[in-house]
Amino acid sequence: MDPLKLLALDGEDLAVISANLQDAVVKVEDIGFLPNAQRFALLLNRFDWDQKETADELVRRRSGLHFERVRAVRSRGFDPKNTEAVLNLLAITFIASEEPSGEVWLSFSGGADIRLEVECIEARLSDLGPTWGCTQAPAHDIRADEA
Repeated sequence: MDPLKLLALDGEDLAVISANLQDAVVKVEDIGFLPNAQRFALLLNRFDWDQKETADELVRRRSGLHFERVRAVRSRGFDPKNTEAVLNLLAITFIASEEPSGEVWLSFSGGADIRLEVECIEARLSDLGPTWGCTQAPAHDIRADEA
C-alpha cells in the first residue's frame, strides 16, 4: 500500500486523519512544540487499518503529524518529563470557539490528552517509511452502556 499523505483544513478533514491514527503509539520524547514557528509535531507508529482490511495483514508505519498556527499547548494525564512514556492515541477532535479558531484535542488512553489552541485547522499527516509486521490488531473493550 502506498504511503499515506493527508491534509486537514477543517473538522471533517481532521476526522479522516483521526481515523487513520486511531491506536497509534507515540513516545513522549517524540512530541514537540515550536512556539516561535507556531508548530506542534509528533512522530507516531500508526496501525495500518487499511492494510488489515484489504490484505488481512497486521502492520504498523512510522508517521509524522504536524499542526501549524498553534498558539499554545496544554497537556494533562501524563508527565511530559518522562520522555520514555508511551501514549496510545484514541482520537483527534476539534472544538470551535470563534471560527475558524478553536482547540484541537488529542485524546489518549488512560485519560491523558493534549490540547492545541489553534488559529485555524492546518494539519498534515505523512507516512515516513516502510511497514513492519505486528502480532496483534488493537482491540477495545466495549462497555455495556456503549453497545
